[in-house]
Amino acid sequence: MAKVIAVANQKGGVGKTTTSVNLAASLRATKRRTLLIDLDPQGNATMGSGINKGDLSLSVYEVLMGEAVLADALLTTAAGVDILPANGDLTAAEVALLQRDGSEGRLKSLIADVADKYDFIVIDCPPSLNMLTVNALVAAHGVIIPMQCEYYALEGLSALVDTIQAIASALNPGLKIEGILRTMYDPRSKLTLEVSNQLFTHFGDKVYRTVVPRNIRLAEAPSYGMPVLQYDRQSRGAVAYLALAGEMLRRQEQAALAQ
Repeated sequence: MAKVIAVANQKGGVGKTTTSVNLAASLRATKRRTLLIDLDPQGNATMGSGINKGDLSLSVYEVLMGEAVLADALLTTAAGVDILPANGDLTAAEVALLQRDGSEGRLKSLIADVADKYDFIVIDCPPSLNMLTVNALVAAHGVIIPMQCEYYALEGLSALVDTIQAIASALNPGLKIEGILRTMYDPRSKLTLEVSNQLFTHFGDKVYRTVVPRNIRLAEAPSYGMPVLQYDRQSRGAVAYLALAGEMLRRQEQAALAQ
């Protein structure tokens, strides 16, 4: 049965889609069967995976609206990751979901049909706490929160943690913070180090030891429609996301042994 991970942060520009695409590719590189779900109407994870969002015949929109079966809408990327792609049509799905009773669990019920075919399902959430993000959090076992080490990021993190706790209390008792990932990390910055220390003080082991540095190859890769692992496997960005996948897997193994 797949472990479902939502990658979420209501603040834009923190590396959320970059993390979704590259973590999925890195997990696949470790031979884990991986599905990436693009739940953002901007379709950046779709484009960054080498799929033209303008050419889609089926997308996550049709699946959420019951017009297509999830398995029929899946595509496979060059990195070997299956993807449920998205485009601008998804905006209409958010409006429609708001008008339906019990729509918070729509994505969870759809994922259940394919969960046994994967080891990991990674959901790229939109940069807002809307009905699509709620669907992702209800479907997920854990949340990865990418964030920059800057002052305003801490305020946004507090709001997101409150939302995760509220959804865990009301709709998804098993939901937890999988980890907090420090992105665009610059150890030369005093503010970066101060915020990083505050994260460890408040969240302890929830903070990943792996950090994702500022890296030009990581920034270039989406324009070529590929994860950085394909674009430049030796780059610091590729090494960081492989390390993140490894840290995730080790944590999962340790948790299983502790049970």
